[in-house]
Amino acid sequence: MNRKHNMASSMFRRYQPKINPHQPPSPETLRHLETSSGLTLEPSDLAQQEWQTLGLELPDWPVIRGYRLERVRQMLRRMDYAGILLFDPINIRYATDTANMQVWCMHNAVRYCFIATEGPVVLFEFYNCDHISSHLDLVDEIRPITMWFYVGAGPRLHEHAVRWADEIADLVRTHGGGNNRLALDHCNPEGVAALQKQGMEIVNGEEIMELARMIKHDEEIKAMRCSMASTEKAIALMREKLEPGVSEMRLWSYLHAENIARGGEWIETRLLSSGPRTNPWYQECSKRIIQAGDLVAFDTDLIGPYGLCSDISRTWRCGGGKGTSAQREIYGMAYEQIQYNQSQIKAGLSFRELAENAKRYPWDEFNAYTLLYHSVGLCDEYPAIFFPEHWELYGNDGVLEENMVLCVESYVSRVEGGEGVKLEEQVLVTRNGVEPLSSYPYEADLLSGEI
Repeated sequence: MNRKHNMASSMFRRYQPKINPHQPPSPETLRHLETSSGLTLEPSDLAQQEWQTLGLELPDWPVIRGYRLERVRQMLRRMDYAGILLFDPINIRYATDTANMQVWCMHNAVRYCFIATEGPVVLFEFYNCDHISSHLDLVDEIRPITMWFYVGAGPRLHEHAVRWADEIADLVRTHGGGNNRLALDHCNPEGVAALQKQGMEIVNGEEIMELARMIKHDEEIKAMRCSMASTEKAIALMREKLEPGVSEMRLWSYLHAENIARGGEWIETRLLSSGPRTNPWYQECSKRIIQAGDLVAFDTDLIGPYGLCSDISRTWRCGGGKGTSAQREIYGMAYEQIQYNQSQIKAGLSFRELAENAKRYPWDEFNAYTLLYHSVGLCDEYPAIFFPEHWELYGNDGVLEENMVLCVESYVSRVEGGEGVKLEEQVLVTRNGVEPLSSYPYEADLLSGEI
């Protein structure tokens, strides 16, 4: 069936609930969906004009969608699972390219999706929201949710969980070919117990999705370059607004506003601090007034256009200038760590080798970041590569592959006190090294030599 051609007439016949019947979308909504490359959340005209000026190539979204869903199914086949049930809106976005109230759905289980290893993709959508995703060819069927989380079900939670499990188990039996092993990314214990009573063997779906998301298609890299370019435009405005007398909160707000203006979606943290609040790290922005000469450090942690994460960090000096000797020392150390550790990355290297080769500073003198590297895509992703000194507690090994995207991390401050510096780069892993995806400049005045 040509779904686009038959969108208006067929999209609401697939599965009709007994209550809250679907409301057809307006003609304007249908026209918009057919002219936006199928993107539910599309970049703004501003973003696309900036990308054109920069000479960036736009991604092919049908190719990305097909690649991502097949990656999920490859992992399901590899582990011999009948299918996967997804609640995490980021996982649903990856597998189907559908998005609906993403942040709200992270703490309200009002959307979920069943993907058969060899069979249909069935999206369970929030009430009256079918029109958001029904134009996408990857979604074979849309059904209404069974609201069994406590906010919606209250003391009837167990009753509704049983009804929910009946429907999910029926899908597994129908499309699993006798295989009852169902991967599940996130679920309350009542749901797991109800599925197990139906004879389902529940396995970890988070593993499936993290492994699937780890290797990016070339078209995804194009999308990531576009999203990063928008983030850097937002950072540039924030830099212009940095002056003595501005509060940390106000400065941070410019990044958020400019992200939204370009079709970005949300920011995962509020990690911006200034002056004495830069040490230790992980102090989110406050009402503190930034003073001339303060170091100002931030981590974007930003979900930008196309739902992709742009995760870089920079540290500035309010008012510019060469800074104090202490500021130049720690900035130079962080910069050197970033540059050296970035140079060690290449496909075929193990995670542990990468960690062992990394530049690091004495723990009794300098505070450090939580880890050395982590992957990134729709958000921070697997793997997280920890310091060798922490390997026994947290380390897990693997091998770097081409088209992984890593963030290279550095945080440096003195244990005895003083300010801190946070830097981070986002890079594409290649056969022979890396290609930077971020290009926002460092502070030449805080470095002893030329960059």
